[in-house]
Amino acid sequence: MPSAVQQDPGPPSMRRSLGVKDGVAIAASSTAATTSIGIGMGTLAAYAGRQTPALLLLAFVPILGIALSYARLNRSEPNCGSGYTWVGRSIGPWPGFLTGWVVLVGNVIFMAYTGAVTGSVVLQFLNKLGLHSVWGLRLDPASTGISTAVGLVALVVVTVTAITGVRAATRLQMGLLIFEYAVLLVFCGYALFVGDQPFSLSWINPFEIGSLQAVAQGMVLAVFFYWGWDAAFSVNEETRNSTDAARGGLIALVVMMGLFLVGALAFQRVMSTGELLHNGPQALTFLGGALAPEPWASLPLAALMCSAFASLQSSVIPTARGALAMARDRTLGPVWQRVHPRYGSPAVGTLLIMAIAALLAVLAVGIPKLNDMILTAVNSIGLTVALYYGLTALACAVRFRDSLRAGAVRALRDVVVPAASALALFGLGGYLVWDYATMSDHFEVSPDNGWFMLLLPALFILAGLATAAWAKWVRRAPYFRTGQGTDADAITLPMDGDGAPLPNPVEG
Repeated sequence: MPSAVQQDPGPPSMRRSLGVKDGVAIAASSTAATTSIGIGMGTLAAYAGRQTPALLLLAFVPILGIALSYARLNRSEPNCGSGYTWVGRSIGPWPGFLTGWVVLVGNVIFMAYTGAVTGSVVLQFLNKLGLHSVWGLRLDPASTGISTAVGLVALVVVTVTAITGVRAATRLQMGLLIFEYAVLLVFCGYALFVGDQPFSLSWINPFEIGSLQAVAQGMVLAVFFYWGWDAAFSVNEETRNSTDAARGGLIALVVMMGLFLVGALAFQRVMSTGELLHNGPQALTFLGGALAPEPWASLPLAALMCSAFASLQSSVIPTARGALAMARDRTLGPVWQRVHPRYGSPAVGTLLIMAIAALLAVLAVGIPKLNDMILTAVNSIGLTVALYYGLTALACAVRFRDSLRAGAVRALRDVVVPAASALALFGLGGYLVWDYATMSDHFEVSPDNGWFMLLLPALFILAGLATAAWAKWVRRAPYFRTGQGTDADAITLPMDGDGAPLPNPVEG
């Protein structure tokens, strides 16, 4: 009796095991509301003063438009490359590649910076617990070397959890989020009632902000506060239903807006503008000390530590999947495309991203100028965020432009809101370029030199164009050749009559 012929199962694929809660966990962790509130409110207050809550509300408007654009595009084409794929198909492969490139490079640099920040927060918490040295080594949070070493340990841990299963990683993130948000809401809610700074309706009036320049500069920073919710769309090929990623991202974004407002109002009820500026990155720790005795006063610092850890992990996950989508189109090398047969995750790409971020962090310890470059890149990352968010929203307006003839509701949802949001971010980005170009009269490798602040994003884009040229003419990537923006081998889903993917069955 002839033996049955075994069919080749093909290369391993990512597993559809995630739901809406997982998307919320990834998006919320990547946005890192507690970290932004804990160390960034003082910076916002430098531009907006007591109108910081108004600025956060104002910045939410275009970001919501961008999020709706992501959701609409995801409904028609779920792809872990998200903006890279959608912009490539709708506008063209060159802007599409740049969208994926700036996300990839920006996240790696952000991870190199966040690793050291995470290490410093961990050391602060250990000092609070009374542990100041180990084996004769002083655990000094102000030491760049020690903070980076602890941060590298954290980076390895989050990478392992990201490789061994994104489902387990999101469960860990959800646990961290529940703890940090509970602490944040308890302390900030209490501050709203017992603070001695009188509340004023002008706090939520953006017209009270001192100048148009302050509004624009503060808006760019506030947009950066919201950055990260789109990480939910990086796992849209691992969700049980293609719409779960969109719902998770939108829920997380609305929650972030609420937390930012509560945090901003609470800080202003307890601190004057001068005190908020003075405390700066230690504002959340100051709030805890002002409202409660030890050990309860250390809870906000513990929440900040959880937020930094979760943010680090949630940066690894979408970056590896974006690189996978680019490798699938052969715009990056095949090493980024390898999916682990057991864990169903892009394991090799995840390890490479961790290694690059770790190398940057280590080099920054020994090369002060490199540390300045990383800090400057983080400060100027708002430019690249405005670029790729704006391009993705514009892709939505271009792709669904026929909706202009399909009624007012569809025209607003598919074209008008995305186009207006894109123009708003392009305008903010253009203003920031002008501001950086005119704020300095000489070049200096310094985080506060405008010309240097412009140089790094420009180098990112030039490097991206060079890599795109290599992919087009040397790799002969189909991404550039087909005119459709993506490889024919990319994952596609059956569509219903309205052009939306049919629900996917849950894998056993």
